[in-house]
Amino acid sequence: MSHTTVTLTGTGVPHAAPGRAGAGVLVRYKDISLQFDAGRATVLRMIEAGVSPTHLTALFVTHYHSDHVVDIPDVVLTRWVQQHVESTGPLTIVTPKGSALRYVERMMDAFDDDIHVRQEHTNAQDLRTDVVSFAAPETPQRVWTSPDNNVFVEAVAVHHEPVKDAVAYKVTTPDGSVVISGDTRVCDEVFQLAQTADVLVHEVCRTQAMAAAVKGTAFESIFDYHSDSVVLGEFADRYNIKHMVLTHLIPSPKTEEQEQKFAQDLRNGGYKGTVTVGSDLLVIPVG
Repeated sequence: MSHTTVTLTGTGVPHAAPGRAGAGVLVRYKDISLQFDAGRATVLRMIEAGVSPTHLTALFVTHYHSDHVVDIPDVVLTRWVQQHVESTGPLTIVTPKGSALRYVERMMDAFDDDIHVRQEHTNAQDLRTDVVSFAAPETPQRVWTSPDNNVFVEAVAVHHEPVKDAVAYKVTTPDGSVVISGDTRVCDEVFQLAQTADVLVHEVCRTQAMAAAVKGTAFESIFDYHSDSVVLGEFADRYNIKHMVLTHLIPSPKTEEQEQKFAQDLRNGGYKGTVTVGSDLLVIPVG
């Protein structure tokens, strides 16, 4: 029986859509809970998935884009406020260096008056985070290990230029492994990392299908640094990926028929494995 699950805490993009929270993936193994990115409404999705910020083991940042990090302060503050009910230590935040690290180091400054007043009123302990940073590596590098050594996380740099220091993560547990792409163009680095994984959670954009509609607009540039759905199928087939889970869906589908167009694009790219088009709170067992 597998003890490892992947929950999509948010499948949305910067343009808000009903039922789709901001980017986020939650990986659980027994009492270890790891959150990857925290877009809008992540705290609510985590709680709906059965994990309070108080019980979060660590939070990982893939890159600095608002739709991936805007709810990190909420995770931190909610965990801190709930210390009155259940005491925990500082939240571990793992992030690549550069703009993502600078954001994490400064993000609580806007709440300094609120934190001060709460501390004076309730004698609460200082709000603290344990920030672990690393230079985005060209080859996979271990960036976090659980105290019992049963779970570890690796990172590798991806291609989301002009955004620098963007990474994908691979989580390995005794049951198997899962890779989370973050935001990136389709690139070998992610698929090499995922070649032996049970699940690859990957962002996706229907670039080719929408090319004519967005020609000459800002979306043409935006689509350029995301992963085309057909090319994604080509790479998934080439690397024999077992299970593709699609998230960060561009454009956000409103119907089941629109969702299936993403899966069909991967098929058109030649992929024959399992495709799951993500929705918020979808749970996938690993191993």
